Amino acid sequence: MTPPQLVVHRDKELMARAAAARLITKVVDAQASRGHASVVLTGGRNGNGLLAALAAAPARDAIDWARLDLWWGDERFLPEGDPERNATQAREALLDAVELDPARVHAMPASDGPYGDDVDVAAAGYAAELAAAAALEDHGPVPVFDVLMLGVGPDTHVASLFPESPAVRETERAVVGVRGAPKPPPVRVSLTLPAIRAAREVWLLAAGEDKAEAAAIALSGAGEIQAPAAGAYGRSRTLWLLDAAAASRLPRALHPPAPA
Repeated sequence: MTPPQLVVHRDKELMARAAAARLITKVVDAQASRGHASVVLTGGRNGNGLLAALAAAPARDAIDWARLDLWWGDERFLPEGDPERNATQAREALLDAVELDPARVHAMPASDGPYGDDVDVAAAGYAAELAAAAALEDHGPVPVFDVLMLGVGPDTHVASLFPESPAVRETERAVVGVRGAPKPPPVRVSLTLPAIRAAREVWLLAAGEDKAEAAAIALSGAGEIQAPAAGAYGRSRTLWLLDAAAASRLPRALHPPAPA
């Protein structure tokens, strides 16, 4: 497990712009090194804020978008094009404005998609898609993602892994169907903690006072069953990107330098 690094920004707008710049650099470096890059997107206000900042960044054209693989950490199991789907929101925020290879955009299945309305079958289908993309050197059922981003919920949930839920306890499967989620909609598809931990870098995004307690709990040694964000970490780096409000309740020992 890589110990988390914390970066605190003055406000959520600056956090989004700085995270977008950081992501551009990471993708460009990966493409220069291996010819391609892979990123796992997250939804929610912070994930979508980062994508909007990326769309507005002049340096976005440094990325070779045709050589970028995009995946999702979780998805609301709703019909294709539903405005509440993470993929729909990502397209509006960024994806429709850049020249992606459609074959490299791996949206999670919709409830009216090829797997039908059975969320478990849909989850298994996405797991199979991940497994097909994994290279021999990845040594596992999912690709080794360059960056996997996660929003942190006020209850410490990440992706659609909620505290004490069966999904957060999963240790074998890479993708699971989620029923009875405590926030709507109740049915979702989600990567599991083992799949999340396959990433080279995991970035956890938290902005706003409503995320302060969750950040403090997750970074203070809580167990991953009770605080799923505590179990999200990368192979080489785990990065918490926070604004000052979300960092306001961190224990003194964890206080990073003054906000940038």
